[in-house]
Amino acid sequence: MGELQFFLVLQIKQGPEETFVHQAKYTRDILKKFEMGDSKPMTTPTSANTALDADEDGEAVDQKEFRGMIGSLLYLTTTRPDIQFAVCLCARYQASRRTSHRQAVKRIFRYLKFTPELGLWYSSGSSLSLRGFSDADHAGCRIDRKSTSGTCQLLGTSLVSWSSHKQSSVSLSTTEAEYIAAASCCSQLIWMKATLSDFGLKFGKISLLVDSTSAISIAKNPVTGWRCVDNALIKGEIESQWTGLIALLV
Repeated sequence: MGELQFFLVLQIKQGPEETFVHQAKYTRDILKKFEMGDSKPMTTPTSANTALDADEDGEAVDQKEFRGMIGSLLYLTTTRPDIQFAVCLCARYQASRRTSHRQAVKRIFRYLKFTPELGLWYSSGSSLSLRGFSDADHAGCRIDRKSTSGTCQLLGTSLVSWSSHKQSSVSLSTTEAEYIAAASCCSQLIWMKATLSDFGLKFGKISLLVDSTSAISIAKNPVTGWRCVDNALIKGEIESQWTGLIALLV
C-alpha cells in the first residue's frame, strides 16, 4: 500500500528524518465553500484589540452558514493550534450570532488564505524531553469577565498537545488567572508522563514555563499553592520556570 499520505482530511508527508502533517487541501476547500478564496489575506487570525461580546443590537446572520463555518474551522484546529483561540472565541456565539461575529470568523478565513500550508512538524531526531507552556488573559470575556487559559505541551521539539478554553471561575487578579492556567497545564503534563511511562519512557523533572513570576511563587509555596501544582513541585515532577512569552494560544 505504500506510505500513509492521507488520513481523513489530514495530509501526511514523511521523510527519512521528519514527518509533516497538514490540512492544506481541506483549507483550500473550505475557503472555496464559503466563497473566501478571493478574499484579501491577513497576517493574523484576529486583531490584538478584538474583544467580542453579545452585540445584542447587531444584525443577526444566517445560523446554518455561521455554524458551518465554525464547524469547519474547529476541525482544522487538529493541525492548526495558531487559530485555536480565535475559533473558540467565535464559537461561543453560535446561539446568538451577529454580523460582528461573522466578521471575526471571516478574519480567520482571510488568515488561512495567507497561511494555507501551515501544519505540524515532527522530527525523528528530537530528544524525548517533556515540557509545557501556559498563559492566560485576565478577564478577557466581556460578558462574564472570565479569563481564558492557553496551554501547550511539547515532546522534544514536537507540539503534541494544546488547548485554549475559558476558565470556569472569575479570577480576581492576573496572578490567579495565570495560576489556574498553570495548574491545568501541570495536570496535563503529569497525565502525559504517566501515559508515556507505559511505553517505557522515563522523565526527570519536567519544565513548566509560565509568564508570571508571582504565579510561580504561589505554586512553590506549600501554604498557598493548589494541591495539583505544589504536590508536583514537592515531589520533583514539575519544575516551574519563568518565560518571556507574552501571548500563547490566548
